[in-house]
Amino acid sequence: MEKFYQLNMNAIKWKAMAKSNLYFSLFILSLFTLLFTSCKKEMVIPRASGRPYEVMVVMGDREWQAPQGRALFAVLDTDIPGLPQPERSFHISQVDPKRFDSILNIFRNIIIVDINKQIYSKTTMRFTRDKYAMEQIVLTIQSPTPEDFVTFCNDHAQEIIDFLTKMEMNRLIKELKTKYSKPTAQLAQELFDCELHAPEEIKSYKRGQNFFWTSSNSASAMVNICMYSYPYEGPQTFTKQYVLAKRDSVMAANIPGTLPSMHMATDTLCTFVKPIAVHNQYALEARGLWYMENDGMGGPFVSHSRVDTTRNLVIVVEGFVFAPEKMKRGLMRRLEGSLYTLNLPDEKAMDIVTTLEEVAVTPEERKAARQKN
Repeated sequence: MEKFYQLNMNAIKWKAMAKSNLYFSLFILSLFTLLFTSCKKEMVIPRASGRPYEVMVVMGDREWQAPQGRALFAVLDTDIPGLPQPERSFHISQVDPKRFDSILNIFRNIIIVDINKQIYSKTTMRFTRDKYAMEQIVLTIQSPTPEDFVTFCNDHAQEIIDFLTKMEMNRLIKELKTKYSKPTAQLAQELFDCELHAPEEIKSYKRGQNFFWTSSNSASAMVNICMYSYPYEGPQTFTKQYVLAKRDSVMAANIPGTLPSMHMATDTLCTFVKPIAVHNQYALEARGLWYMENDGMGGPFVSHSRVDTTRNLVIVVEGFVFAPEKMKRGLMRRLEGSLYTLNLPDEKAMDIVTTLEEVAVTPEERKAARQKN
């Protein structure tokens, strides 16, 4: 009898424990459901779709074929400078506002054109981030008349191109923070005490005196990064003649051809230089064509020359491509974006800045924009 009583009590205890565990499991399940629901409410917008340098123009079908639409198309269809063959700056698509729905409005780069004499007295241009999707840029151009819009496009063509290009470069810079070439980063640190993030497919390398060359060594589309330094000798150091002469001497010494008479050189007639700002500091950009002396190889290059004032050095970082019979726009722009990741000693990483007015989007406005479409 006593044994039976003991067994009965044990059964009651197990039932109580099972019931308690059931309540605990239900509590945990409810908690996770609540957390998931909260997260889901916050993640109401999707990630932007589309490939780099694709632009969708939201403009009426008739207006797109009229002079105002042709003016904007001409801006976006401009060829990229410094390439051996014509390649347009962007892939362009257009949609009428009536068809601009929740499927199309998650495009990565959107230009919304609004021409209305009743609302606007002058043409303005501004942008917003993440209006319909994460990692998205929406550029809005508002104008009173088609004629004013055409004039604005003609006068601000380079500003429109530069803005969209900088936004894509910033996306690449963000990507390169975690996915980058370890050999290139290590050589930049060891030889120049600098930080540099190049595309991760670049793995082969060659070291020289105050110089390194890293490459993807791809047989069909080879991308390359070079970095070198020389003493800063005053303002004349940043003239086209001086910079390209230095480039030729450095490349001749470090990138020879298969024969002694072959070495890399610069096509000076097809190369242009201009001052730019990198990390809010002066830099000189060189963009053009290289070729192998006494050989048939060649292709485009772009470089940044910057001053390390602490050590009184000019630090040059360059990207160049060898991809015969292939389009080179995407390859070159990936390399060009990586040039902006160069941080001299004591510098911090920064995005490429733009002077265009940015309009912040509140969660309520974002929700309303999604529901509208």
